[in-house]
Amino acid sequence: MASVRIEKTPSKKVWRYAAVMLPLVLSACGGVEPETVPSGDEAAVGVREDGLASVRLRLMAANITSGTGQDYDPGHGIRIFQGTKPDVVMLQEFNYKTNSATDLRSFVDTTFGTGFSYFRESGSGIPNGIISRYPIISAGEWDDTNVSDRDFAWARIDVPGPKDLWVVSVHLLTTSSSVRNTEATSLVSRIKANIPTGDYLVIGGDFNTGSRTESCLTTLSQVVSTASPYPADRNGNTNTNAGRNSPYDHVLPDSDLRAYQTAVVIGGSSFSAGLVADTRVYSPISEISPALSSDSGASGMQHMAVIKDFLIPGDSTAGSVTVTSPNGGESWAGGSAHTVTWTSSGVTSVKVEYSLNGGSTWSTLTSSTSATSYAWTVPSSASTTARVRVTDASDATVTDSSDGAFSITTSGGGTASVIINEVMVNEPGSDVTGEFVEIVNIGTASADLSGWTVSDAASVRHTFPSGTSLAAGGVVVVFGGAAGIPSGTPGAVVASTGTLGLSNSGDTVTLKNASGTAVDTATLSSGVSGTDGVSANRSPDASASGTFVLHTSLSSLTSSPGTRASGASF
Repeated sequence: MASVRIEKTPSKKVWRYAAVMLPLVLSACGGVEPETVPSGDEAAVGVREDGLASVRLRLMAANITSGTGQDYDPGHGIRIFQGTKPDVVMLQEFNYKTNSATDLRSFVDTTFGTGFSYFRESGSGIPNGIISRYPIISAGEWDDTNVSDRDFAWARIDVPGPKDLWVVSVHLLTTSSSVRNTEATSLVSRIKANIPTGDYLVIGGDFNTGSRTESCLTTLSQVVSTASPYPADRNGNTNTNAGRNSPYDHVLPDSDLRAYQTAVVIGGSSFSAGLVADTRVYSPISEISPALSSDSGASGMQHMAVIKDFLIPGDSTAGSVTVTSPNGGESWAGGSAHTVTWTSSGVTSVKVEYSLNGGSTWSTLTSSTSATSYAWTVPSSASTTARVRVTDASDATVTDSSDGAFSITTSGGGTASVIINEVMVNEPGSDVTGEFVEIVNIGTASADLSGWTVSDAASVRHTFPSGTSLAAGGVVVVFGGAAGIPSGTPGAVVASTGTLGLSNSGDTVTLKNASGTAVDTATLSSGVSGTDGVSANRSPDASASGTFVLHTSLSSLTSSPGTRASGASF
């Protein structure tokens, strides 16, 4: 076994796996023992109810890097992960920034959450990896002798219930179907020799298969189910490569796990056989916010992610809670009265919370109640990504949140009008962290900036996170880096890509909404871009029809990020 890296948070079931501190010894076995498998027709999978199991487990295969570096730094794949919320991901091309432990941990924390564990194979150019909501007990890699830049990554995961989940992340070779079958044969041998038949197994990733009848899938069917029904996108297309004409990517469970497969439910949408996540055809796109409709079509995007859901038996000694309302797709008016409801088992009291930004932050409604409902006066804050969470007051691991986002609307009247008001194209000196784009809401209503982007002529430089709101008369200033933000600047944020990259010889800055529609564009000529340390500002200041002039023509200040050109507050 090659060297491994596992990043994980402590498990509360340490007693169950005291032997993990010793070398892992696995007895050889003869493959996955067959169990009774439901019929392969789509209806049989889609109609299963939550009553079959107490824990929903979302598994994803994902080779969704973009750009030219075969990594997740451009952010398109990150938004897809954040919007679809998988529990376990079989990841390909697991690269992020410098690939340091700090950068990889940051990627996992930002994309999935600080409680997630990860394993990434070492010494590979485009490594496979596994990311999990549940503790990774052990992990490693099996040599793929047919390729030099990745292997087969595996992990044993402590999912709820009496069985562990064994996950294998693969990226088979594109060369030919015969080589892929050789890889599959090697993998089956490894699985039969190392994975107990009594546990769950799933193989997932980028198989590069040109059809569903390829020999490698026949070979893999010795240990996992490769039969229909197959996941599909909103339009029913089951293919997963960039051109959407070949089934490259798969989530293949063994027979005992497949017995628990159920429909993938996101918001008000249900996908009976699983989901091929193509944001270009997903509707409504708000259900998978902060993902943008353009993400799956980004330059260099590899494939489409594939998702399957399973309802597995939970731990018999643990309680359970399930949020029943709001559970995704509702639209509630701010200030109105509604009832939050849930079901529970083996739980004495629960904590009830809500989030307006998709779950990044939570506010408490009650810290302890023994009821199964809560009368709630909905806050008067507009949101398209609101959720409710209910948690066992004595055990934070027993928790459930709305399956999808719901909306909160406000009726205060007025209209938002968001403009680019000031741009520092030519930063003072040579410190590009001082570049900035000032955005002002000159309208009479707040604007939801969730998923909005700021681009220059080259690429997207900043994406506003879910839950970002800009009040009427408010300002937000996107800087190239934290070091360039003057102390006390109102509304200052750092570009999500780590730079603005504006050209001193002239550039075009575009603000687009979450649907990819241009809201405002600032065309900056060399005349307002070529003076070191002097910004370009609208004239008249904060005017949608104003032209861009050198800031020094409006006041004695060379720039005024976060304030009016005069230095006064907006």
